[in-house]
Amino acid sequence: MSSSSLIPVASDPNVVSANDQQLVDFIREHADAERVLITARKRLSGGAIQENWRLDLLIEGGPWAGSRRWVLRSDALSALPASLGREQEFAVLQVAHQAGVKVPRPLWLCGDMRVQGRVFFLMEYVSGIAAGRLLSAQAGPQGKAILAAQLGANLARLHQVRPPNAALEFLPVADAPPALATINDYRRYLDTLDEAYPALEWGLRWCELYAPHSHVLCLLHRDYRTGNYLASEQGLEAVLDWEFSGWGDPYEDLGWFTARCWRFIRPDLEAGGIGLLEDFLRGYHEVSTLCIDRNQLHYWQVMATLRWAVIALQQGQRHLSGEEPSLELALTARLLPELELDILHMTGAVAP
Repeated sequence: MSSSSLIPVASDPNVVSANDQQLVDFIREHADAERVLITARKRLSGGAIQENWRLDLLIEGGPWAGSRRWVLRSDALSALPASLGREQEFAVLQVAHQAGVKVPRPLWLCGDMRVQGRVFFLMEYVSGIAAGRLLSAQAGPQGKAILAAQLGANLARLHQVRPPNAALEFLPVADAPPALATINDYRRYLDTLDEAYPALEWGLRWCELYAPHSHVLCLLHRDYRTGNYLASEQGLEAVLDWEFSGWGDPYEDLGWFTARCWRFIRPDLEAGGIGLLEDFLRGYHEVSTLCIDRNQLHYWQVMATLRWAVIALQQGQRHLSGEEPSLELALTARLLPELELDILHMTGAVAP
């Protein structure tokens, strides 16, 4: 064992073994520490697309000295086509953090495959509740007004980041309006499948006919919803899971957050199943001058439902391929009929 690092050896699978010497050395070097002790690690729940491990550490010497709790986020065995790599996600996280968005503080990226066998990055651990159903159940009759407003303001801060941005040059900027580019992407994917999905094709055609042509490009989270942020009694703590980020129309994030499919057990609370839309938009308008048009919001709620349906198909393919057998992925695929019904209902009526 090196005199400059310590590693516990135990049979408990949640405690690191001597095989993690290289991880300890990586942390010691980047933390400018004399000694590093990883006392435990635990696989965090959620993260159907990436793996997240909580690391409990004791660090001696350097600016990070003391007890620390960090998260190691690495590539999964397989990934969705639209998912960013960890190097790219780390860059997005840094930009968002610098813009004042509430995110876990990004620490260091490791592209050396010898350390963990996969690309990963470290970020600070943030405590809080992320479970969508639990947050919805706690919302009360009028929802959580403070949390809804905080989520709105936080999203607006993210939307202040505009292209071009030197740190995000890897994110493509589509030539076509964002809505039409998205429709084309979904159509191409559906065309690769053996089965036909007429309800989804109907929804795509509706979105094509009513696509907005005026738009402002900004940085999007693209999975900004209840279940992907941590909340406490004080309100919003941090937004998680940035692997779908990209440039696009701000309404895309707004529609995704407010879509019926992400309201869990509170469909009456349009702001993510936890608050009133008015409270969410009040927070958004504290930061952004964008005037929210309800017709455009309805349009992007339809697009959100279509996107979730496409993702459900992709998750099912990951399971059925045998590459990554998972009950969670299989159950996600079974959401499709409900999403198809929502699309038909939303496109058969006049937008509010």
